[in-house]
Amino acid sequence: MASTQVLVLGLDPRTVPGYDPEPVVAKIEAGERRFVERGIAARHELLPYDEDPDVLAARIAEVLAAEPYACVVVGGGIRTDEARLAFFERVVDLVRRHAPQAAIAFNAGADDAADAAARWLPRS
Repeated sequence: MASTQVLVLGLDPRTVPGYDPEPVVAKIEAGERRFVERGIAARHELLPYDEDPDVLAARIAEVLAAEPYACVVVGGGIRTDEARLAFFERVVDLVRRHAPQAAIAFNAGADDAADAAARWLPRS
């Protein structure tokens, strides 16, 4: 089995209080299909919105240690919520420390993580 090239970290929209997750879930699923279409092995980690940041950080560190990813895509749910700015910084630091070989990419929407990763992966 080929190693996973890309790790996608995002918030699970089904855990955000008062939010209709279905449109975002559909985009995430479309984004997962784009990885398959491009032949890029990817792992998606959707993190619970209301989980303790220390618990989330430990989970992210564990996932980062699982494989030598070439790229980590940090989703908008993690990086665009001003109230979670400190957590976003922590995620970037976790990637830097636990996967120093990995490029860090940012997607524009829930369905284009494959495009974000492809900007950093070697062309085949």
